[in-house]
Amino acid sequence: MSSFQLNINPLKEPLGFIKVLEWIASIFAFATCGGFKGKTEILVTCSKLHENKTITAAFGYPFRLNEASFQAYPDANVCDVNWKIYVLIGDYSSSAQFYVTFAVFVFLYCIAALLLYLGYTSMYRDSRKLPMIDFVVTLVATFLWLVSTSAWAKALTDIKIATGHGIVKELKPCVGEVMCYFGSVTSMGSLNVSVIFGFLNLILWGGNAWFVYKETSLHSPSSTSASHSQGGIPPPSGM
Repeated sequence: MSSFQLNINPLKEPLGFIKVLEWIASIFAFATCGGFKGKTEILVTCSKLHENKTITAAFGYPFRLNEASFQAYPDANVCDVNWKIYVLIGDYSSSAQFYVTFAVFVFLYCIAALLLYLGYTSMYRDSRKLPMIDFVVTLVATFLWLVSTSAWAKALTDIKIATGHGIVKELKPCVGEVMCYFGSVTSMGSLNVSVIFGFLNLILWGGNAWFVYKETSLHSPSSTSASHSQGGIPPPSGM
């Protein structure tokens, strides 16, 4: 195995430059989704007890909304209702965790690929297996970006519904003398950005597949094959 020799020339080519963009985009993908924390607020009033308080349900990554119970400070009981036993609806952890976990793996793979491109340029270019492995991984990653981002985008739409105005209708105590009014929900702009970066990663990996393909033997025949086609050393007879 050849020793590490730093060569920044691949960064001037699409193969290396796009890999840097993929690395950066993957960071934004998992950071904007995995770091989110929000809350839903509902105003609860009851004329009989003359109470008027706000109950809050805090939620965040990995978005197990069915574990996010309502809280009222300083007392959990508002209008003689123990709000702690009531939770938001839905569990979207599978889509969120799949998206974030895959983005982290992509982040790590980009680091490894950049080390290979910049430190072992000759070994990568002279090898038949390494470019082919890189090409297969690129195709698989492109497909998984499509699947994970689509699943996460659908889950985000459901999360917005589950934490929005419709939650009031799902709370059983909000009938009769107990009146509930939707207050507010934390802006999910960062989650929208995570979906955008998911599709951006899809475009980057799909576009980069062509440049990785050009490094493989499928596009560039080996020098041995080239010499045979040019009348160099003839293949052995009788085989």
